Amino acid sequence: MKSARLVLALCLSLQAALAPAAEPAKVLRYAFPIAETGFDPAQIDDIYSRTITAAIFESLYRYDHLARPVKVLPLVAAAMPEVASDFKTFTVRIKPGIYFAADPAFKDKKRELTAADFVYSYKRFADPAIKSPGWSTFEEAGLLGLAAQRNLALKGKKPFDYEHEVEGLRALDRYTIQFKVEQARPRLVEMIMTGNDIVGAVAREVVEAYGDKLNEHPVGTGPFKLGVWRRSSKIELLRNPDYRERFYDAEPGAEDKEAQALLAHFKGRRLPMLDRVEVDIIEEVQPRWLAFLNAEHDLLERVPPDFISQAMPNGKLAPNLAKRGVQAFRTIGPDASLTVFNMEDPVIGGMAPEKIALRRAISLGIDVPREINLVRRGQAVPAQSQVVPHTTGYRAEFKSEMGDYDPVRAKALLDLYGYIDRDGDGWREQPDGQKLVLVRNTEPTNASRQMDELLLKNMSAIGLKIEFKTAKWPENMKSARGGKYMIWFFGSSASDPDGLGALQRLYGPAIDGQNLSRFKSPEFDRLYDQMQGMADGPEREALLLQAKRLAVSYMPSKAHVHRIYTDLAQPWLIGYRRALFWQDWWQYVDIDESKKPK
Repeated sequence: MKSARLVLALCLSLQAALAPAAEPAKVLRYAFPIAETGFDPAQIDDIYSRTITAAIFESLYRYDHLARPVKVLPLVAAAMPEVASDFKTFTVRIKPGIYFAADPAFKDKKRELTAADFVYSYKRFADPAIKSPGWSTFEEAGLLGLAAQRNLALKGKKPFDYEHEVEGLRALDRYTIQFKVEQARPRLVEMIMTGNDIVGAVAREVVEAYGDKLNEHPVGTGPFKLGVWRRSSKIELLRNPDYRERFYDAEPGAEDKEAQALLAHFKGRRLPMLDRVEVDIIEEVQPRWLAFLNAEHDLLERVPPDFISQAMPNGKLAPNLAKRGVQAFRTIGPDASLTVFNMEDPVIGGMAPEKIALRRAISLGIDVPREINLVRRGQAVPAQSQVVPHTTGYRAEFKSEMGDYDPVRAKALLDLYGYIDRDGDGWREQPDGQKLVLVRNTEPTNASRQMDELLLKNMSAIGLKIEFKTAKWPENMKSARGGKYMIWFFGSSASDPDGLGALQRLYGPAIDGQNLSRFKSPEFDRLYDQMQGMADGPEREALLLQAKRLAVSYMPSKAHVHRIYTDLAQPWLIGYRRALFWQDWWQYVDIDESKKPK
């Protein structure tokens, strides 16, 4: 008997030895420079949380990841929508047979995605209890009856009624959704139907099962699902085993050789190609840089300015990195870095001439050329308005006071409007003689410290005293949303190719949402509303120009630069191309184990 068992054991050992080795898991590793805030699409706004939700949830439509200029394609929708000639009714049919990732909330049953899921998900943006930063976008979309339903909850101080049918947002049957809007919205698809990160479908059972812990339990139909999450430290995404059969495809222009090569290489491959994504939160730049150099990370997204001269001397990949097969990607981002002024602050805000003069003087006193050369190591171009590259309304030839550095003119403005030093201490007082101290919220990072040091010198040079209030980025965002700050500096990225998105940050009804400066101007709001209903073309471009000039005149925020993003990838990361208006890209890349050092 013992000999039989021994023979069996030997046979099994031989069989195991002869069996092909299991393929190693394909894992993408890289780092975020700023911590996430959570993973409920209706509650988030920061790009880092949105990068995670973009891989978990799915919207009706997506941006073609290779096409430049950008192109919208169906994702869970079966086709592009049927659109009425007046751009007020949009009918969308979703594909049957798409399922949410398995979760205890579904009680061991497969849960199919339906039209009702999108209706419910969109209504969540209107629910006052959620306090969604995305509500301002839905409010602008003007879905018939949605704002009224929200107002009933606000006025009656009672829960939002999800059962009440809203005329502008209806499930006509299990797979068909109809959107109706008050005013023409030619870009409604890009506005509220495209973008996994924010307008991906959530399931009501999941929301109700996890309640106030929903941020910790994202469940979608996307290619990945949340694995390990150690808040502000590490995030792990796992391949979703329930993900449907979906294959790599794109429609890049024939002249785009890089994109055509990627399409030829990957076309027909099943998505996602990765098994796992691991994201570390590393706020300091040196550890992030070293992690890439030591091949602990496969991608260094946005090379920190401190190391750009080592990575890309004179705009070319360093020889030592090129020898290792490192890949470099340079893109002018669809973004702007902004100093925002709280227009409700008694010192800096308001529309009185002297307050406008103070903000304009601060803007003129900020040395953006030095910021680009010293802090950003040349990795940016000066901004002339809030409207960002790759969007309608952006013109590289447009010039304005927003892009000027002129401390002499800044001091003249301050003198003219009564901001002078009356007590001889070297600092200017307010026109009524009260002390004038500017306070800027900032973050405890090396990059923020460099910006703070430069701003301190800039303001001192024109006689303005400034102090800094340090907190983590999520805390500063919370303060800004609540209007509890004076000045803050942050970056803003476009989420679609419409330049109006950047100007939403100045739209009165978007206060408590995207309008962090809390700027109110009836003239600006009229322009904004008019542009929402217009098709793209010369007339709309003229209004975008007018809106940009108004923003320069009142200076509720100062646009500093549009950043140049330089990303580095290890030779074994295949298929990377920087996304423009979208955060989902993990499913389009692969890890080639044969290119890793042995």
